[in-house]
Amino acid sequence: MPKHIILDSDPGIDDSLAILLALASPEIVLDGISTIHGNASTEQVTKNALSILELAKASHVPVFKGCDVPLVKDSLLGPETHGDTGLGYAKLPDPQTQPKIQHGSDYLIEQIMSRPGEVTLVALGPLTNVAIAIRKEPRIVQNVKEVFIMGGAIQHPGNTTALAEFNTYVDPHAAHVVFHSGMPMILTPLDVTYQCIFTKDDLNRLEKIDSPITKFISDSTRFYMEFHDEYQKIDGCVINDPMTLALTFMPEICDYQDLVVDVDISTGVGLGNTFADFYNYEKKPKNMKVAMGVRPRMFMELFLERMEGLCSKIR
Repeated sequence: MPKHIILDSDPGIDDSLAILLALASPEIVLDGISTIHGNASTEQVTKNALSILELAKASHVPVFKGCDVPLVKDSLLGPETHGDTGLGYAKLPDPQTQPKIQHGSDYLIEQIMSRPGEVTLVALGPLTNVAIAIRKEPRIVQNVKEVFIMGGAIQHPGNTTALAEFNTYVDPHAAHVVFHSGMPMILTPLDVTYQCIFTKDDLNRLEKIDSPITKFISDSTRFYMEFHDEYQKIDGCVINDPMTLALTFMPEICDYQDLVVDVDISTGVGLGNTFADFYNYEKKPKNMKVAMGVRPRMFMELFLERMEGLCSKIR
């Protein structure tokens, strides 16, 4: 029985790869996408989501535009990481489809409340939409099946500040709401995602297939690789979001710990820092499962095989 998922996302290069992985995976059904500010403006990432779906012949998947700004702090976008449009060097035609009228947070509420215990939410960007949905309808906390969150850096350096990962730093107050909500959450922090590196050899393998999907992956990840090389001395690029998506149907990619996790919302150098109380000094209930170990090539082989299958179908 396929698992029904909703993506809350800010496409984004690796977010776009996660959309493609979802479409290429028979274990899941992508019911819809709600978009959020982050890698680019909400207007731009909504356009990107529609274009990616059309590229993959999946324009039947509805897209809902979400929040334009964080709950409290000023907005932060990522053009140096993902390019001005969010898709690196890739150039896609303007989408022929349009986003739905309903707001992204309202879409999350509607879907979760209409199908209690059936919807898996995969949150790949800042958590503003999810936090707003919780505040509007607190009962989604009990009715969502599970929530996979790409975010945070527990024992790993931050990728936006010395301490903070991008998604959490962009809207730490939203992350604070979600982390303390009581939802059944699985967190994939940089501790595991930064071990999953898409290399030039991996790209060369995909480029053997002549497909518009291959061209998109090549053009987008080339920009991403240049960023990782210049700023972080990584040979290749880290594809955080597809790894998080993969855990929805292949949890054995990672090893997990049940932990007390929080996010710093004070002003100063710690803003957006996601941390775990490993010894549980304050004896709080553990609020999420955290991926702390990973089998990188198991994930990468899965990703490559699924992309090869998708590229072979769409030429």
